[in-house]
Amino acid sequence: MLIVIDGLDASGKSTQALRLLKLLTAENKTACLRFHPSNDNLFGVKAKQFLYAKGKGAHFASAVFYMLDVIRSVLIYSWQKYDYIIFVRYLMGTAYLPAPLHRVAYHFFALLVPKSNAMFYLDTAPQEAYRRIRQTRRSHEMFESIDALRKVRVKALSLALIGKWRIIDADKSIEEVEMTIKKLLSAP
Repeated sequence: MLIVIDGLDASGKSTQALRLLKLLTAENKTACLRFHPSNDNLFGVKAKQFLYAKGKGAHFASAVFYMLDVIRSVLIYSWQKYDYIIFVRYLMGTAYLPAPLHRVAYHFFALLVPKSNAMFYLDTAPQEAYRRIRQTRRSHEMFESIDALRKVRVKALSLALIGKWRIIDADKSIEEVEMTIKKLLSAP
Protein backbone atom coordinates (compact mmCIF):
# COMPACT_ATOMS: atom_id res chain seq x y z
CA MET A 1 0.00 0.00 0.00
CA LEU A 2 1.30 3.43 -0.94
CA ILE A 3 1.03 6.13 1.73
CA VAL A 4 1.93 9.71 0.85
CA ILE A 5 2.56 12.45 3.39
CA ASP A 6 2.94 15.88 1.86
CA GLY A 7 2.62 19.50 2.92
CA LEU A 8 4.43 22.78 3.37
CA ASP A 9 7.90 22.93 4.83
CA ALA A 10 7.66 22.40 8.62
CA SER A 11 4.17 20.93 8.43
CA GLY A 12 5.28 17.78 10.27
CA LYS A 13 5.68 15.42 7.31
CA SER A 14 8.86 13.74 8.53
CA THR A 15 7.61 13.52 12.10
CA GLN A 16 4.37 11.84 11.04
CA ALA A 17 6.11 9.51 8.58
CA LEU A 18 8.54 8.33 11.24
CA ARG A 19 5.71 7.78 13.73
CA LEU A 20 3.76 5.83 11.13
CA LEU A 21 6.81 3.71 10.29
CA LYS A 22 7.27 2.91 13.98
CA LEU A 23 3.60 1.93 14.30
CA LEU A 24 3.67 -0.31 11.23
CA THR A 25 6.87 -2.10 12.22
CA ALA A 26 5.45 -2.64 15.72
CA GLU A 27 2.56 -4.40 13.98
CA ASN A 28 5.12 -6.62 12.16
CA LYS A 29 4.43 -4.96 8.82
CA THR A 30 7.23 -4.35 6.35
CA ALA A 31 7.57 -0.74 5.33
CA CYS A 32 9.86 1.39 3.22
CA LEU A 33 10.14 5.11 3.98
CA ARG A 34 11.39 7.51 1.29
CA PHE A 35 12.00 11.21 1.86
CA HIS A 36 12.16 13.59 -1.09
CA PRO A 37 14.39 15.15 -2.05
CA SER A 38 16.55 12.21 -1.00
CA ASN A 39 20.26 12.07 -0.25
CA ASP A 40 21.06 8.78 -1.97
CA ASN A 41 21.03 9.83 -5.62
CA LEU A 42 22.10 12.66 -7.90
CA PHE A 43 18.55 13.94 -8.51
CA GLY A 44 17.77 14.39 -4.82
CA VAL A 45 21.17 15.89 -4.03
CA LYS A 46 20.85 18.40 -6.89
CA ALA A 47 17.28 19.29 -5.87
CA LYS A 48 18.51 20.11 -2.35
CA GLN A 49 21.44 22.15 -3.66
CA PHE A 50 19.15 24.29 -5.79
CA LEU A 51 16.78 24.85 -2.86
CA TYR A 52 19.50 26.95 -1.22
CA ALA A 53 20.35 28.88 -4.40
CA LYS A 54 18.64 32.03 -5.65
CA GLY A 55 16.91 33.00 -8.86
CA LYS A 56 14.32 31.62 -11.24
CA GLY A 57 16.78 29.16 -12.77
CA ALA A 58 17.45 27.59 -9.37
CA HIS A 59 13.72 27.58 -8.63
CA PHE A 60 12.96 25.65 -11.82
CA ALA A 61 15.99 23.34 -11.47
CA SER A 62 15.05 22.38 -7.90
CA ALA A 63 11.55 21.40 -9.07
CA VAL A 64 12.79 19.38 -12.04
CA PHE A 65 15.39 17.47 -10.01
CA TYR A 66 12.81 16.91 -7.27
CA MET A 67 10.35 15.36 -9.72
CA LEU A 68 13.08 13.14 -11.18
CA ASP A 69 13.98 12.04 -7.63
CA VAL A 70 10.36 11.03 -6.92
CA ILE A 71 10.04 9.18 -10.23
CA ARG A 72 13.28 7.34 -9.46
CA SER A 73 11.87 6.26 -6.08
CA VAL A 74 8.64 5.06 -7.68
CA LEU A 75 10.57 3.03 -10.25
CA ILE A 76 12.87 1.43 -7.69
CA TYR A 77 10.69 0.95 -4.62
CA SER A 78 7.17 0.32 -5.92
CA TRP A 79 8.26 -3.07 -7.27
CA GLN A 80 9.78 -4.27 -4.02
CA LYS A 81 7.93 -6.48 -1.59
CA TYR A 82 6.75 -4.24 1.24
CA ASP A 83 3.42 -4.12 2.99
CA TYR A 84 3.66 -0.30 2.93
CA ILE A 85 5.68 2.27 1.05
CA ILE A 86 5.63 5.71 2.64
CA PHE A 87 6.66 8.67 0.51
CA VAL A 88 7.32 12.01 2.14
CA ARG A 89 6.80 14.71 -0.49
CA TYR A 90 5.34 13.48 -3.70
CA LEU A 91 3.08 15.35 -6.11
CA MET A 92 2.89 18.57 -4.12
CA GLY A 93 6.41 19.53 -5.05
CA THR A 94 4.78 20.91 -8.19
CA ALA A 95 3.14 23.63 -6.07
CA TYR A 96 6.55 25.26 -5.80
CA LEU A 97 6.53 26.00 -9.53
CA PRO A 98 5.20 29.36 -10.76
CA ALA A 99 1.50 29.58 -11.64
CA PRO A 100 0.02 28.29 -13.92
CA LEU A 101 2.92 25.90 -14.59
CA HIS A 102 2.27 24.22 -11.21
CA ARG A 103 -1.10 22.89 -12.45
CA VAL A 104 0.29 21.62 -15.75
CA ALA A 105 3.20 19.94 -13.95
CA TYR A 106 0.86 18.41 -11.35
CA HIS A 107 -1.40 16.86 -14.00
CA PHE A 108 1.56 15.60 -16.03
CA PHE A 109 3.35 14.23 -12.97
CA ALA A 110 0.12 12.60 -11.72
CA LEU A 111 -0.02 10.61 -14.96
CA LEU A 112 3.43 9.15 -14.26
CA VAL A 113 3.20 8.11 -10.62
CA PRO A 114 0.79 5.83 -8.76
CA LYS A 115 -1.92 7.35 -6.61
CA SER A 116 -3.49 6.00 -3.44
CA ASN A 117 -6.45 6.50 -1.12
CA ALA A 118 -3.85 7.22 1.56
CA MET A 119 -2.49 10.54 0.30
CA PHE A 120 -2.34 13.05 3.15
CA TYR A 121 -1.75 16.75 2.78
CA LEU A 122 -0.69 18.22 6.12
CA ASP A 123 -2.11 21.73 5.99
CA THR A 124 -0.23 24.25 8.08
CA ALA A 125 -0.87 27.96 8.30
CA PRO A 126 2.09 29.81 6.78
CA GLN A 127 2.64 31.71 10.04
CA GLU A 128 2.89 28.45 11.99
CA ALA A 129 5.19 26.87 9.39
CA TYR A 130 7.42 29.95 9.45
CA ARG A 131 7.52 29.91 13.27
CA ARG A 132 8.60 26.25 13.22
CA ILE A 133 11.23 26.93 10.55
CA ARG A 134 12.74 29.82 12.53
CA GLN A 135 12.71 27.72 15.68
CA THR A 136 14.37 24.61 14.26
CA ARG A 137 16.55 25.52 11.26
CA ARG A 138 19.78 27.43 10.94
CA SER A 139 19.59 28.04 7.20
CA HIS A 140 16.48 28.55 5.12
CA GLU A 141 15.58 27.27 1.68
CA MET A 142 14.34 29.64 -1.01
CA PHE A 143 10.69 28.73 -0.26
CA GLU A 144 10.86 29.23 3.50
CA SER A 145 9.94 32.90 3.76
CA ILE A 146 6.48 33.81 5.04
CA ASP A 147 5.53 35.21 1.62
CA ALA A 148 6.71 32.08 -0.25
CA LEU A 149 4.92 29.82 2.23
CA ARG A 150 1.66 31.72 1.69
CA LYS A 151 1.92 31.44 -2.11
CA VAL A 152 2.84 27.75 -2.07
CA ARG A 153 0.04 26.92 0.36
CA VAL A 154 -2.62 28.47 -1.89
CA LYS A 155 -1.35 26.50 -4.89
CA ALA A 156 -0.93 23.26 -2.91
CA LEU A 157 -4.43 23.40 -1.46
CA SER A 158 -5.88 23.96 -4.93
CA LEU A 159 -3.97 20.88 -6.14
CA ALA A 160 -5.06 18.82 -3.12
CA LEU A 161 -8.66 19.32 -4.14
CA ILE A 162 -7.99 17.76 -7.57
CA GLY A 163 -7.00 14.28 -6.44
CA LYS A 164 -7.77 11.92 -3.63
CA TRP A 165 -5.87 13.99 -1.06
CA ARG A 166 -7.04 13.95 2.51
CA ILE A 167 -6.36 17.35 4.00
CA ILE A 168 -5.35 17.27 7.67
CA ASP A 169 -5.04 20.29 9.95
CA ALA A 170 -1.36 20.09 10.88
CA ASP A 171 -1.49 23.12 13.18
CA LYS A 172 -2.84 20.68 15.77
CA SER A 173 -0.55 18.75 18.10
CA ILE A 174 1.69 15.98 16.78
CA GLU A 175 -0.46 13.44 18.61
CA GLU A 176 -3.72 14.78 17.16
CA VAL A 177 -2.36 14.68 13.62
CA GLU A 178 -1.07 11.14 14.20
CA MET A 179 -4.48 10.01 15.46
CA THR A 180 -6.17 11.52 12.41
CA ILE A 181 -3.82 9.68 10.07
CA LYS A 182 -4.40 6.40 11.95
CA LYS A 183 -8.19 6.83 11.75
CA LEU A 184 -8.08 7.58 8.04
CA LEU A 185 -5.83 4.59 7.37
CA SER A 186 -8.15 2.23 9.26
CA ALA A 187 -11.32 3.54 7.59
CA PRO A 188 -12.69 1.41 4.76
